Amino acid sequence: MSLKRKAENQALADAKKPKANSSITSFFGPPKTVSSTKVTGTAAETVESPKAKFDKEKWLAKLTDEQKDLLKLEIETLHESWLAQLKDEVTSKEFLELKRFLKKELDSGKKIFPPMEDVYSWSAPFPSYPKTLTDPTPRSRHTPLNTVKAVILGQDPYHNDNQAHGMCFSVRPPTPAPPSLKNIYIALKRDYPTFTPPPKNGGLLTPWADRGVLLLNTCLTVRAHEPNSHANRGWEKFTQKVIDLVAAKRTMGVVFLAWGTPAGKRVAKVDRKRHLVLQSVHPSPLSAARGFFDCGHFKQTNEWLKQRYGPEGEIDWDLNVKPVEAGI
Repeated sequence: MSLKRKAENQALADAKKPKANSSITSFFGPPKTVSSTKVTGTAAETVESPKAKFDKEKWLAKLTDEQKDLLKLEIETLHESWLAQLKDEVTSKEFLELKRFLKKELDSGKKIFPPMEDVYSWSAPFPSYPKTLTDPTPRSRHTPLNTVKAVILGQDPYHNDNQAHGMCFSVRPPTPAPPSLKNIYIALKRDYPTFTPPPKNGGLLTPWADRGVLLLNTCLTVRAHEPNSHANRGWEKFTQKVIDLVAAKRTMGVVFLAWGTPAGKRVAKVDRKRHLVLQSVHPSPLSAARGFFDCGHFKQTNEWLKQRYGPEGEIDWDLNVKPVEAGI
């Protein structure tokens, strides 16, 4: 039984659980149409990836050789629902300068987190599992644009070994949950007393991503052991564009969870009539005691989504799922 169902009354306990997002059999194969998660009964949205409106091959043909080289990661790992909307942004002067900077960092031997193949894991993860591109094992695309129901905003990626993997606050096993994530668990348990953290003190949040929670950092890379080392290089403009896209394209409304002052600035222009914006202090041990633990954001998110989409619009915050379900 899922976490949210344990907290509901018997009538809502029988509500149909949302289906998992689509998966792919070959990440680098031909682009395929991806349907969104069905999130409501009376106001259902089943939106297809904008394949018909975005001819990826035609777009690629217009790129210079340098652009193709610099944008290889974006071309290969951004889900087309995002790339179709971000194609002008990634070819902008500022973004190409960012990519030249990252190339210089890597060429000079600098260690960067997350690993480059994980930078866009919030959109479409690189198939590190399975190990070969020909392995037919399905891979989750996590959070395509047409499935976003909530956005959690982070800041800099984790800068120590075996932590960052492209989703804010999340860490892959066997890395234990960092302090901020442990505080998130505390706040979540106050909203849903039946919530239990993942076993072995785990911190993998991909189940949330698969259920429509966009886990987005403001800056998508960092030099190892040097916090904020890639700040003000261009990522902020790019991720603001991502936030603005969600606000513009997800017309039924989404919930933005902005913890801390920097995150609050990111959602300053979000239309509060269309979307719900929840703000609090950051869950860091330095600030969490000043109101984060009792912010109630997880329950407020579900109550608002239920009003907009019906019972099936709620997010199941449970993280105790099998590894294959967690997308690892």
